[in-house]
Parts: sequence; C-alpha cells; structure tokens
Amino acid sequence: MHPAKSVIFFTTASGAGYGVLILFILMDIAGLIPAGWHVTLISLGVALGLISAGLLSSTAHLGHPERAWRAMSQWRTSWLSREGLFALITFLPVLIYGAGRLVYPDMTTPWQPVVAALSVALALITVYCTAMIYASLRPIPAWSNGWTPVCYLILSLSSGAVLLNALSFFLGFASVFLILVSVVLLLAGLIVKIMYWQSIALASPRSTAESATGLGDMGKVKLFEAPHQGDNYLMTEMGFRIARKHAARLKRLVILWGFVFPIIAILLTRYSDGAITIGLLTISVLTAAIGLIAERYLFFAEAKHSVTLYYGESAV
Repeated sequence: MHPAKSVIFFTTASGAGYGVLILFILMDIAGLIPAGWHVTLISLGVALGLISAGLLSSTAHLGHPERAWRAMSQWRTSWLSREGLFALITFLPVLIYGAGRLVYPDMTTPWQPVVAALSVALALITVYCTAMIYASLRPIPAWSNGWTPVCYLILSLSSGAVLLNALSFFLGFASVFLILVSVVLLLAGLIVKIMYWQSIALASPRSTAESATGLGDMGKVKLFEAPHQGDNYLMTEMGFRIARKHAARLKRLVILWGFVFPIIAILLTRYSDGAITIGLLTISVLTAAIGLIAERYLFFAEAKHSVTLYYGESAV
C-alpha cells in the first residue's frame, strides 16, 4: 500500500497525543502529578495539540477534505466514521477535566475520577478505532489480524510515555516510576512489533493468482501482459512495493531508533543532571519519533492488497 505522508503523520502524532493524555490523567488521579495549573495546561495542551494536528492532517489524504464531516454519519458500519466520532467526543470530558484542574489545582472533587475514567476510556477506544480501520480490511492480510490493534495501542502508550517523561523533567514531576513505565512500554512495544513482523512473515497466503482468477485447476497462473502501458490508480495506491533489503534495513532502524536508543537515553537520565539530562531527553524523544515514523512507513509499504494478484503478484 502507498505510504501517504499525511496518514503516517496522523497515526504517529495523534497516537502519541493520546498516549500522553492517557498516562497524564492516570498519574494525576493517582496523585503522582504535582498540583499546578501550568502542569495541567502544558501537558494536556501538548496532548490535545498533537491529537488535533494529526486529525487535521488526516483530511489531506481525502479527495474532498471539505466533506470530511459527512463521514461521521456512517458510524454504524465504518471504523473511520467511528474513529472521527470518538475523537470528537473525547475532547469533551478531557476539556472538562482539564478545566477543573486549572481552576481548582489543589482540590479533589468526587466527579474527577469519573471524568478521568471516561477520558481515558474514550481515548483508548479512539486509538482502537484507528487500528480497526486497517484491521477490518480483509483484502490486506498484513493488516487484517489481531496484532494490528495491539500494535497501535502499545505504540501509542509507549510514544506518549517517552514524551511525557521528557515533559516531566521541565514541569517538575520527573520520577523513577515514569522512567520505569516508559522503559516497560518501550520493551512491550518492541516485543509486540517483532511478533507482528513474524506473524505476517510466517502466515500462509490467503489468496493466490489461481484462486483470484478461478483458473487454478488448469495449472499455474501468471500475468502475461498488463492491459495498460502506464501505472493506474490501483497500482499506485495498492501496488506499492518496497525491496526486501530496504525493508530489512528499515526494520533494524525501527528497532534501534524506535526502541533501543530511547530506552538507553531514558535510563541514563537517572545518572545525569542539568544540560546532560536535557540532551538525553531530547535524544529519547527524537529517536523515538524517527523510529515510529519508520515503523508506520513499513506498516503501509509492506502491506499487499489482493487486487495486486491481477497485476503480477503471485500470492497475498
């Protein structure tokens, strides 16, 4: 599948934003965040800023972005519609929770846990809906499996943890607990991603050129000549190919930059201070971002649509 830049940015930015949002609210309710309007304003501001930027960028991939609002009406059957609907609904409890913490930073009210739980639940549901946009597409076996929503959820939390850990240093709530949470989530993300790659590499083909044409009983089916001279829309959007050696190189980049380097940088902050700590936190955020972008690029580039069976692909 063609890895559109707008969709890559959308899934990485909004995913990290939801990760920051979920972890911040959970830690705040648990009493691990110091009272202060500036802490809430900056933390939730970064989270909602990333979410909003991601959602807006996703419309750039539409043929008519001005009609994006109409997708909301198809929530009964479309995961894309459900994602947009839940994304908008999530803003309401989050803004209520944030406003309460801004106005009464030192007070704990009975409604706060309820609004916090609702905010976290809706954020998780939104990320799940994003993943199901791809996992529900049966013509694309690399996406249509149980690992896709697991990857999206854990990578959202791990990228959010890395960013929140960096923010905690500047906002005065850095802790060993948040460092451990970041490292554990990054390790979990690495394990899940490797298992995802293994699952699609070892999976048996769901469709072949023989089954797609119905000519399998006559022998091996092979494309003799394409019915057109140049690339068409299907070949451009669904027939994107990435060389195996390039995919292997990108996977190593994802492992090192997306997981190993951030883990090392975060752990080293325990034994540093001042400018060195700032440098390590910057490295952790930048390397995690680069690794996540590469991961999402691979997610799209490696996926094969069954329509490619009619354009020379032997099995999908």
